[in-house]
Amino acid sequence: MAATRRIATRTVVAAALCAASLAGCALGSGTGSGDGPQGSKEKEKGKAAPAPRNAVRLIGDGSTAYTGAQPHLPRPERLKPGQKPPQFVVFSWDGAGEDSQKLFSHFREVAKENNATMTYFLSGVYMLPEEKRDLYRPPQHSPGRSDIGFNDEQGIADTVEQLRLAWQEGNEIGTHFNGHFCGPGGGVGEWSVEEWKNEIRQAKQFVKTWKSNTGSKNAAPLPFDYDKELIGARTPCLEGQENFVKAATDMGFRYDSSGVNNQVWPKKKKEGGLWDLSMQLVPFPGHTFEQLTMDYNFMVNQSGTTTQGDPAKHEFWGDQMRDGLLQGFQRAYDGNRAPLIIGNHFESWNGGTYMRAVEEVIETVCTKEEVRCVSFRQLVDWLDAQDPKVLKKLRTLGVGEAPKKGWASLLSADPAPAPKGVPGAPAAKG
Repeated sequence: MAATRRIATRTVVAAALCAASLAGCALGSGTGSGDGPQGSKEKEKGKAAPAPRNAVRLIGDGSTAYTGAQPHLPRPERLKPGQKPPQFVVFSWDGAGEDSQKLFSHFREVAKENNATMTYFLSGVYMLPEEKRDLYRPPQHSPGRSDIGFNDEQGIADTVEQLRLAWQEGNEIGTHFNGHFCGPGGGVGEWSVEEWKNEIRQAKQFVKTWKSNTGSKNAAPLPFDYDKELIGARTPCLEGQENFVKAATDMGFRYDSSGVNNQVWPKKKKEGGLWDLSMQLVPFPGHTFEQLTMDYNFMVNQSGTTTQGDPAKHEFWGDQMRDGLLQGFQRAYDGNRAPLIIGNHFESWNGGTYMRAVEEVIETVCTKEEVRCVSFRQLVDWLDAQDPKVLKKLRTLGVGEAPKKGWASLLSADPAPAPKGVPGAPAAKG
């Protein structure tokens, strides 16, 4: 399901990172800066004002750091009685890394230009240099084995830069795990719960030690604590979901996006309580069957497993994906308003036609009225803020089905009090 190529050797030096002092990464300077009343009094006494308190707290070897709350995260609001829900759209990327194609940096800019945030599912081995591949101990495989290769130091530096900027812009950094093993003979579908836990720990570890593994002692850290940042994932090839969910529940995850579903409102899994944010089936123009909302699946249904099929058909295939996603969007937007969940890879399959298609979808839908193009983190924050009774009513709507008597009728009942700190709910009646 994910890319099966090794990240290409990078030829462009990464742009400047945060200053070595880390001041550029800080979100606040604390108190006692000398600019307020306290600082004035110190100056009057002839004493030096205290130095600013650095908001950055390095973690471990300094590969990651706590820099405060993530910027640009909207505060989730609870629907008011009778209020139509917004149309959420989630664009997500499997195995996210920056290589010579520069697709990570490109789509970061596309997102900013269209008022969107996204989820980037990082493959942990993209933070591990080739010469240290044996540090990876994949379940049911020999040390240093990976079906998507590893990286080089420049590639890691480029990926770190994009991860840093993406997080600072309000995007989410999830995980696509490490070696991307699919199918029989040690594929993720055969892993136990404990083996999944081991894989998750390693995916975190490679992020938390990239500086030690590359010798980049003076580089700026990633501006987040990955143990706390990581709350969701998509499994390779959408396999191994059952045992992964059990492991993820024990390790504090909040959602899984490894399933396949129709365009209906999501619910929590019965076991563990993770939000099931499966990818969905949408119309496939020219066919009687529906198609999964992922570039790889469009490709397989168009050119088979050949990643560079007939060039004469590239434009048509991209249009087919674009139009299928837009049809799925429109029936939700005009119908049940179920979140639309889309998966992609930073790949130039069939001449890059799928990258062109998804970019056109972003540009078309993310600027529409009542549409929110968000990360999975933002979606689950919003879902958790809602009255469970309201979500249950939303789940009664089928694919493309609008409320027969209107939104005010379907959602008019007084909701339960909102969770503490969640705005938007009316005051509870006495």
